[in-house]
Amino acid sequence: MIDPSCGDGEFLALHRNSVGIEQNPISAHRAIERAPGALVHEGDFFTWATETGERFECAAGNPPFIRYQIFKGETRRRALDLCLDLGARFSGLSSSWAPFLVATAGLLKRGGRMAFVVPAEIGHAPYAAPLLDYLVACFAKVQIVAVRKKLFPALSEDCWLLYAEGFGGEAETIDLTVVETFVPAKTPPKATLKIDLEEWRTVWNRRLRPYLLPASVRGIYASALSDSGTHRLADFATVGIGYISGDNRFFHLRPSDAERLRIPATFLQPALRNGRAMPAKQITKVTVEAWKRNDDPVLLLRLQRGQELPAAVLDYLDSSAGREARQGYKCRNRAPWYVVPDVQIPDYVMSYMSGRSANLVANVAGISCTNSVHSIRIRDRKLADALLPQWSSPFVRLSCELEGHALGGGMLKLEPREAGRIAFPAIGAVAKAHHDELEDAVVSMQRWRHYAD
Repeated sequence: MIDPSCGDGEFLALHRNSVGIEQNPISAHRAIERAPGALVHEGDFFTWATETGERFECAAGNPPFIRYQIFKGETRRRALDLCLDLGARFSGLSSSWAPFLVATAGLLKRGGRMAFVVPAEIGHAPYAAPLLDYLVACFAKVQIVAVRKKLFPALSEDCWLLYAEGFGGEAETIDLTVVETFVPAKTPPKATLKIDLEEWRTVWNRRLRPYLLPASVRGIYASALSDSGTHRLADFATVGIGYISGDNRFFHLRPSDAERLRIPATFLQPALRNGRAMPAKQITKVTVEAWKRNDDPVLLLRLQRGQELPAAVLDYLDSSAGREARQGYKCRNRAPWYVVPDVQIPDYVMSYMSGRSANLVANVAGISCTNSVHSIRIRDRKLADALLPQWSSPFVRLSCELEGHALGGGMLKLEPREAGRIAFPAIGAVAKAHHDELEDAVVSMQRWRHYAD
């Protein structure tokens, strides 16, 4: 058996003929002490996997979950090149665990099997798609065990289980087992359903999360998607992020600060800094006035390139706060440093991370927004007027749950591309009789992201 990231040897100690690789020297030493019969290599797994000629009957472990921002440099290049040689193409945005699994599978003998703890991201992350495509092309059986209650309660990350056997074969389905809690067993649990690969790839955009729902709900949703009158948000609107100031504390002034500094109103743009300040349905002039009365930091210092600036603004730019702000990464890499780029006036703003449900708010007051919320600009007003009133319907709220993904703390996160895929059904495509079933499905998905726990 091989464990590609053996840590202190917990898995190695349970197998009498095992090999482990561990980059951390302290953990590698502990693994040697814990599993004296195992062979432990200290170093980078991807380097070792590229050079070794050893092959194994089985593999098991808990691969490191390193997000793409940290999984970088030569290690990432080596990992992605190795996976490409094995037939799996990952983007530069892949977290480390997915390439770990592909590289490990490439070390198995024909007929080999593997079992791993994996992040629940395997159910929704874009980079999980090439991993699953590789697994079903290389194993006779691929099984995912989706566990609702946290395997590791102390961690914010949800974890599922992966089991694959018959290396060198080809799976006809993905076997999904859906359980409330994990119960240890000597054999893999029975599959709750066998997922058709073509349906998974086409209808569900290579995501497993929709299969957590009953077949009847998936049928209602898929039927609506197939209706020519159903549209995605991206069909009639552009979803983007707001501006990145480079230093929110410096560039966002309270009304009292603006008055004290004598900054003219012509250089100040009302702005929404985060989703917590969003009202329920629309941002009006009354909303903005309330922000100002509360003396909230909602006035963006909006300056233009080549613009003649009054003495009060120049004094503020040259203040200690300004000298500190210009040293930040974003500010020092733009010219001039004090011009915040991409300041737009969106038609709507949408919450980027949400609790009970994603919030879409009309921008009646003409404010701008930071990148902590989404900026929605309507391209087809007629279509938007026809479809956006459905925003609070159970179908659209379920679409937000299915197209977005869970974040730690029970939050729902919608990246711009995910938000663009939110579906609005054709009028009459979803019968009122199905609304209660769809509402139950929304609650179910909230429970899976631990919002309703």
